[in-house]
Amino acid sequence: MALVLLVEDEVLIRMMVADMLEDLGHTVAGEAGDLASALSLATSGTFDVAILDVSLGSHNSKPVADALQARGIPFAFASGYASDGVPEEYRGRPLLKKPFQPNELESCLGQLLA
Repeated sequence: MALVLLVEDEVLIRMMVADMLEDLGHTVAGEAGDLASALSLATSGTFDVAILDVSLGSHNSKPVADALQARGIPFAFASGYASDGVPEEYRGRPLLKKPFQPNELESCLGQLLA
């Protein structure tokens, strides 16, 4: 199973997704709710994959995606706004449309780990 970085600015959603990941047998290796924390983890944390909320308050998660891409770490976006907010260069990445179900999360992680 995978070590997962979870970036989500809404605390309750982050807790719910962390529970889903653990129920699916994965380990949450790091959690961030803001851009600074997410960037710190993305550049130096140890994990296999990442799930990134597109919107982090008044920021977006593009800098985090850039850091993960530079390290060769697979990631997916999560958004309640379909692909509209996903940075254009990352529109081919897996996208979890909020609210998502555990089976959708598991399928997404399967894509990332393949």
